[in-house]
Amino acid sequence: MDLTLTVGVIAAFLVIFLFRYLSNRQAAPAPVRQPAVVKEFHIEEVTLEEPKKDESCACKEGNTTDEKTSCCRSNDNDDCKKDQIMNARVLYGSQTGTAKEWAHHLAANLRSEGYKATVSDLATFEPDELSQLSLVFFVISTYTDGKAPDTCIGFYEWLEDMSHDFRVPKDFYSKLKYSIFGIGDSIYGDNYCTTAKEMDKMLQRMSAQRVAPIGFGDSGTSVEIKDGYKPWFKGVSAGLNGSQKQDKKQTKTKPKKKVELGRISEEPDELSDDEEVKENITDVEDMGKFVKPVPQKKKKVEIQEEEEEEDEEEDDDDEELELVEGQAPKEMLTESLRKSLTKQGYKLLGSHSGVKMCRWTKAMMRGRGGCYKHTFYGITSSQCMEMTPSLACANKCVFCWRHHKNPVGKEWRWVVDEPDMLVDAAMKNHYGMIKQFRGVPGVTKESFEEASTIRHCALSLVGEPIIYPYINRFVQLLHEKNISSFMVTNAQFPDKIETLDPVTQLYVSIDAGTKESLKKVDRPIFGDFWERFLGSIEALKRKGQRTVFRLTLINGWNTEEISNYAQLVELGAPTLIEIKGVTYCGTSKASTLTMKNVPYHQEVLHFSQALCDSTPFMKENYEIACEHEHSCCVLLANKRFKVDGVWHTWIDYPKFHELAASGKDFTAEDYMAPTPYWAVVGSEEKGFDPEQVRHKRTKPYAGQGC
Repeated sequence: MDLTLTVGVIAAFLVIFLFRYLSNRQAAPAPVRQPAVVKEFHIEEVTLEEPKKDESCACKEGNTTDEKTSCCRSNDNDDCKKDQIMNARVLYGSQTGTAKEWAHHLAANLRSEGYKATVSDLATFEPDELSQLSLVFFVISTYTDGKAPDTCIGFYEWLEDMSHDFRVPKDFYSKLKYSIFGIGDSIYGDNYCTTAKEMDKMLQRMSAQRVAPIGFGDSGTSVEIKDGYKPWFKGVSAGLNGSQKQDKKQTKTKPKKKVELGRISEEPDELSDDEEVKENITDVEDMGKFVKPVPQKKKKVEIQEEEEEEDEEEDDDDEELELVEGQAPKEMLTESLRKSLTKQGYKLLGSHSGVKMCRWTKAMMRGRGGCYKHTFYGITSSQCMEMTPSLACANKCVFCWRHHKNPVGKEWRWVVDEPDMLVDAAMKNHYGMIKQFRGVPGVTKESFEEASTIRHCALSLVGEPIIYPYINRFVQLLHEKNISSFMVTNAQFPDKIETLDPVTQLYVSIDAGTKESLKKVDRPIFGDFWERFLGSIEALKRKGQRTVFRLTLINGWNTEEISNYAQLVELGAPTLIEIKGVTYCGTSKASTLTMKNVPYHQEVLHFSQALCDSTPFMKENYEIACEHEHSCCVLLANKRFKVDGVWHTWIDYPKFHELAASGKDFTAEDYMAPTPYWAVVGSEEKGFDPEQVRHKRTKPYAGQGC
């Protein structure tokens, strides 16, 4: 009885609940579909208010927001069009950082013009994003052989593929406004700013609109990048202002124009779907302001004519460059170069020379040891002046300890200073630096007086001294003052080596054993660099005085070419061979070397012995003679300098000056002198003069190697 009552009560409750539920569904059939619910979530308001993050963009109702420009994408909104143009993207491709610096400089200039400019590296830029931009500027450098920088090679190849892909419409970038500023060195001739020129052609093939013609920043010696940047940006500014006025004028014009069989006819505002398609293909505005209205079937002819016009413009540019070269020569040192080299401690002489005090000069004045030339050749380091009559060079070596702050050049094309003036100015400035060491701890009265008389000149400071037009007279003046001459050349001017008068010791830099490695290490600016290199080695062989091969070892770059080096030694038959580990010069935009590339002294010794044992010619003619552990340097000498078991690598300087003044022919053996025991390889001193006191730092440099 109780169970039956309980079941009945539960059933009654279920019936009542079901009845009320069905009644409610019939009373309110679809409350979630009412507009009130939409207003409650403010969907329309969010869509309208999103673009207002950019106050200059007044988007109309119904338009969508573009995340790239923070503006709506409707072509009917004039304010949005203006805002898209006012958003500028600056893209750069840089190898050493120069293009990056100028990209940020450009962005700053654009902001001063009222544009919202952002800077991006092409290394991380998504190529597909280019089609979503309205105004783009490229700042592009050119690397070796006219190639694109490593950071933008991916974008460059992508753009090249796009421009030649038949599936890509020829007007693909008709909405894109752009300009390119290329950075390079005109000394590279046909490869000057090649990447920038090619990118400009690629964008033109796809109907992108130039805001201004391509600009060029020459990082050469007689000009500066800013000399090309200023007129280019002036054109950019004018082009942008003209573009804004043109856009404003077009928006006020109600009729639309369509190209049809070479004629421009006015059409009503509303067109059929087919007519809209035709208009998108042939609209004059879409084709760029320089494109003439021609029939669709003549587009290929039109593109060809444009390319011919571009070639003519490039020819005109070449003629203008020739006219500039035909004018009066300029000074080698520009204002920025002077500032940079002065900051590095150079005392600049005239318009193309410099002098700087070597650290070994300071060290020997304080009794702390001499350089490897003191060990190998007997110079007095405190009496050595380091200078160059030409700061320009024909290479951009990866290990250059001047970080490429000096000019480059294939030939002399600057104002020439008189050699008498340069010698006097160099000595005066050197003595001025010596005087600053009076009273410095360790500098005695005797060492100071000794340093006040110059007896040696190392023409290896920076640059290529042999291209100085009056180099023979310059060297003669040094010898007349009883100053010995140690000249280093980069083996790119064989004719200059042939005509060079006798110097105390003539060096040729042998930085690699193969053509490929030399190109990678020295980065020469001559196209026929290898032929010049071999020609210089052959010319060195014909010199009667002391000749030296200087090898700079770089781990991971040029230490695996022993047999190739041996072949070059046989070709040039130098008197001596200096083998030195590369010196790490710290962080540089121009070099990627690290301490891992610096060999230890034992590695240099091992390489030197391997070279001596590499071929029958080497075994017969060369041995390791000296070492200077502190400089991580080893000297190989021809066996004819070993007399009765004693090495004679030192120089009899008074005898040399006597021979040089005589005007008669003489040989290297005529002024050789015995090498002291402590300089010979294997000695306990390892090349350190025992009369000096070796100074060791209590705290080593961070990451210190050999």
